Amino acid sequence: MQQFDVLIIGSGLAGLTVALKVAAEKKVCLLSKRKINDTSSSWAQGGIAAVLTNDDSIEAHIQDTLIAGAGLCDQEVTREVASHAKETVEWLIAQGVPFTREDDGSGYHLTREGGHSHRRIIHAADATGHAVQKTLAEQVLSHPNITVLEDHIAVDLITSRKAGISPSDQQSNGEALGAYVLDNKSGKVITIAAQHTVLATGGSGKVYLYTTNPDVSTGDGVAMAWRVGCRVANMEFIQFHPTCLYHPEAKSFLITEAVRGEGGILKLPNGKRFMPDHDKRGELAPRDVVARAIDFEMKKRGIDCVFLDISHKPADFIISHFPTIYRRCMELGIDITREPIPVVPAAHYMCGGVMTDHIGRTDVSGLYAIGETACTGLHGANRLASNSLLECMVFGQAAAKDILAQAPKESITLPYWDESRVTDADEEVIITHTWNELRRFMWNYVGIVRTSKRLTRAMHRIQMLQDEVHEFYSNFRISNNLIELRNLLQVAELIVKSAMERHESRGLHYSKDYPEMLDVAVPTVLEPSNYFSLLDSEHGTESLKNK
Repeated sequence: MQQFDVLIIGSGLAGLTVALKVAAEKKVCLLSKRKINDTSSSWAQGGIAAVLTNDDSIEAHIQDTLIAGAGLCDQEVTREVASHAKETVEWLIAQGVPFTREDDGSGYHLTREGGHSHRRIIHAADATGHAVQKTLAEQVLSHPNITVLEDHIAVDLITSRKAGISPSDQQSNGEALGAYVLDNKSGKVITIAAQHTVLATGGSGKVYLYTTNPDVSTGDGVAMAWRVGCRVANMEFIQFHPTCLYHPEAKSFLITEAVRGEGGILKLPNGKRFMPDHDKRGELAPRDVVARAIDFEMKKRGIDCVFLDISHKPADFIISHFPTIYRRCMELGIDITREPIPVVPAAHYMCGGVMTDHIGRTDVSGLYAIGETACTGLHGANRLASNSLLECMVFGQAAAKDILAQAPKESITLPYWDESRVTDADEEVIITHTWNELRRFMWNYVGIVRTSKRLTRAMHRIQMLQDEVHEFYSNFRISNNLIELRNLLQVAELIVKSAMERHESRGLHYSKDYPEMLDVAVPTVLEPSNYFSLLDSEHGTESLKNK
């Protein structure tokens, strides 16, 4: 058993922020499923929303966020995040993040994205996430108090309840004590004990066939938290980014919102502009509006994609502002200074997640959830562009402050992972086949436009696949792919169940059967009580053995 003060599961911006903020006083272990920079944060192109000029205001940022969130944002949380945005950006600048400056060097260049009333997006060209991730990761890797375990994936959380250490309150979910972790290189499961555990595992885009997310985005944090008794909320609100590059060789390549913010126009194959027919804000409408408009036009006309055209801007402007996009498109034979970019919508961001309070605490004592894996109330029914990296840092700093304020606890010896009753898998193809089936029917049945019939079909398939995967998980040694598939099926179930419970269309959730928005906005909250009862009765010590 390895012992740390703080275990952070996930190496994106949320996890890096917590690690750096507590490392001066705490012994930290940071897990990364692959390499430390293989994260959604590293893929973020657009930037970070913050009020940095006198012609903008925190109130305007708050209002833009609330409007995009379609009535479901927590106003107190929204104010807290917007109010701390400037100091958060200043902290990144102090760490050495190379944000783009104005051509004359007078200050930082700010761009505007859909749903924002002002230019307030600070960025590092069109690769902001990469710049921030690289800067902070270098500091984490060199910090003497931080142990980074790359190529390690968390299997399950360990709580006092699941470890058989009864909490004083029998209704309690117990206390987080650490996690079982698979070393992907050796194939061995290790036990990591910690006084505080932080879930910073990102989103779940890989539950869909088309996504802008990296392969590591498999909803691990949400699934693990659910299995130990945490509530989840608003899982039906999956943001589909309107513009993902459409090309057979362009796997998961995002075309940033900022292209439209700088004048990019969406067109049909015949060159006709169509967004003004759907919304008076045109290309600068919020993402859900733009994604539905593209989906509508594609289905109506039977076309494979639409086109995003910024070629009317000077070539030097395009190349300097969007160098990453320019280079990638040129590799594929598309010169964006002369021709439009073929684009389609793709699953991009999970607005719901593990329910937390205003400093990232979950329903399990000692367990925090930060970033995309959490539901803080900031995003409501639709995330405003460039609020996500900001949320990672504001809540990461708040959680770190709470961790540092707590007195040390006694260390506990945790049960080891028992593989004595399982064997090596004989049919790994089952995992690949199930994953492909899941992603395809989630795209077809639980995509941008939904119906009750489609949701019912999806739920039926999920339950069948869960039975198959549970049997596989119970009898064979685990692997990275099996862990991710198990988590994705759990997240898919939560998405569909949440969607079935919302009898209206709001924000990112659009139902043909319930096309109107209700007068009162109510979050969808799922409680794992039924699952937990099943766990206790059938698999009492599921985390203690591979079963």
